[in-house]
Formats: sequence, C-alpha cells, structure tokens
Amino acid sequence: MGPQVRPNFPDLPYPRVGNCRPVKTKGPLTVSIFHRYIFFGVAFTCAGAIGVLVFILVMGNAMRDLFQLFSQGQLSLMTSGEMLLLLIPFVLSYALPLGILTGVLLTLGRLSADHEIIAARSAGIGLIRLSAPILFLAVLGVAVSLVMNFHYAPNAKARYREILQDAVRTNPLSFIVERSFIREFPGYVIYVGRKQADQLGDFWIWELDDRERVVKFIRAQSGKFEFNEKDNFLILVLNRGQSEFRSSDTPEDFSRPRPALAFDRASIQLPLQQIFGAHKERKRVGEMNLRELLVEYRRLRDPEEDLTETEREVGRQEIRLVIQEDLTLAYSVFSLTLLGIPLGIRVSRKETSANLGLAVVLAMGFYFMMNMAGMLEKYPELRPDLLLWVPNILYQIIGFTMCYRFGRT
Repeated sequence: MGPQVRPNFPDLPYPRVGNCRPVKTKGPLTVSIFHRYIFFGVAFTCAGAIGVLVFILVMGNAMRDLFQLFSQGQLSLMTSGEMLLLLIPFVLSYALPLGILTGVLLTLGRLSADHEIIAARSAGIGLIRLSAPILFLAVLGVAVSLVMNFHYAPNAKARYREILQDAVRTNPLSFIVERSFIREFPGYVIYVGRKQADQLGDFWIWELDDRERVVKFIRAQSGKFEFNEKDNFLILVLNRGQSEFRSSDTPEDFSRPRPALAFDRASIQLPLQQIFGAHKERKRVGEMNLRELLVEYRRLRDPEEDLTETEREVGRQEIRLVIQEDLTLAYSVFSLTLLGIPLGIRVSRKETSANLGLAVVLAMGFYFMMNMAGMLEKYPELRPDLLLWVPNILYQIIGFTMCYRFGRT
C-alpha cells in the first residue's frame, strides 16, 4: 500500500473533533483566535445594524421637522445640514441598544444554523467562553451610550433648539410662506396671502382656545413682523383690518351675534418660548448634561434659593428621573445583549428578517415598560425613577435563566 494522504482541511477558529485533528496549539492561542472570530463577526454586524437604524431614525425626524422648513425656505442648506448632524447623538441613544441586539441575534443565529456553535461546544468551549467577546462588546456599548446620554445627546438637543430660535430671531420672515397656513405658534393659525420681500399682505388670523376652537378671527390688509429680543416675542403689526369676536363658552354657536371691531393698526404678541423655550433662561432638564444636572440639583437644595419646598421637590424628582432614565437606557445595551445570546443560539435562523423582527419585539417591549414607568412621574411616592430599572432587571433574569439552562444541555 502507498503512503496515506491526510486531508488538508482549512483551519477553523476552534479545535476540530473526531479523527481529523489539526496540529496541536497552545490553549491561549486557540481561545484568542476564537474570540477574535466571534468579536469581529458580532462587531461588524452590530455596526451595520446601528448605521441602518441611525439613518432611519434621523430621516424620520428630519422629515417631520426639517424637510418642510427647508423646502419652504425657512432654513438654509447649511443650517439644515448642521441640524441633521445634531440629530445623530440623540437617536444613537435608542439605536445603540437595538443595533447591538440585532447584531448579536444575526451573528449567533447564523453560527448556530451553520452548526458552528455545536462544533465549538464539542471542542470544550462553554457558553461563558463563547459569549465573553460579545459581553465585552456590550460593556463597550454601555460606555459609549453613557457618554452619549449624559453629554453629547443633551448638548445636541440644546443646540438644535438654539438654532431654530436663532433662525427666527435673525430672519423672522423666513417662517412666513405665502399662501400657506402657519401653525407653529400655539393658539394661532396665520395665513398670509401675499409676500413681496418684507412686505406682507392679506392677513387671515384665527385665535384658538385650549380645545382648538376659534374664538377670534382677524382680517387685515397688510402687516409686518418685528422681533422683541428682550422679551423673546415676535410682534405682528397689522394695518387696516377687522376683528370678529366669538363667545368663549360656545364659539361654535353661529346663531349668536358676533361683534366686530374695525381697526387702523393693531398688534399681536407671539411668544417664542411656547415653541422653542425661553431665551437666555435656564435650560430644560432634558437638555442638561450631567455636570449641569448636578449643578441644578445642588441649586435646588440650596436654602438661600427663593423656592418653595414643593418646587424644590418637584425639581429634584425631575432631575432624578432624567438621570435614572439615561442610566437605564445605557445599561439596556448589556441587558438586551445578555438576553440576545441564548435567544440567537436557540432560534438558529440565518434569515435577517426573522432576527430583526425578534430584536424589534424585544426592544419595543423594553421601551414600552420604560415609558410606562416614566408616565408615573406625577406620582413621586411610587418612585418612578427606580421603577425605570424594572425592564433591565426583568430582561437580565430571563437572560441569566436561559443561559443557565443552555449551559446544562
């Protein structure tokens, strides 16, 4: 008989089992190769999933807030581009947990469907060693999410609102589009029939009550907008018009007489803080970074501040809620990953749609429970700031239980 020829199998990231064995290597080297194989496989898939989610969320917010303003000439191309970039840190807070969960499910589902998980376990690699690079990636995701939630996202939201307000302050007429209804100002609907440069004509104005019913109608021949920077008001000055008044109790009862008043000149104050927040005043809590939140919390505890005890407690509760929400959202990266590891292995599906659907269901369930806890902010005795951690605890319990059962099989 001639010499035996051994088959030349390609190297795998884990030791072979059976009669065909590779050249023996040291354990640490084998584990390192295997860990890199898992880590980069999951990392690249997660990066792709996060990129797609960020694009979808940014485009969704842009279509709602920016595209209409840009198409109507209310924002310049450069300003729109800057505001588009400012949306990225904000949407990353939500895209990061869902993207990493999607990447874990896709990668482990593919490996399990190709029987690579079975081969690795047959080589003596347990679930802990199998999931170590994935958990390390999750810890990195938590760190990135913390930085985003406590620094970049609130700063981006504050800058976003500031740009909108500056656009109105710099050029109030940019928000006026000829022959269109302007609904940006709460309590008013404004229609301008003619616009030539800074000359506006044919004004129709409806003043609304809290139930969106018309209580006052104004028609004017011409007018102009002025900006009161001190009080943060847009002042609409109307010339030669008529006002029609309706009953504040039954404004939709047209059988009752509606008194009218003609005027030669009148003005309406449109407060910008109702849209963009007060100018040059304290930031909203949701737009404060961690350092500003701690400064504000100390201010509320300062006995020298002229605040009632109720105002102090409400302010402190709001800050605690924001901090715990940011922490919970960041830590959800780890919780969702821990649950995604056994699920991805058990589902054993290569299909992207199946794994993506599972990831969306898990993430939506998590965010739904978070929102339910956040809705209890009016009941501080229930400690909604601590109830925000219930989804994390629940998902981790389920994840640990599934990992334990999988490790025993």
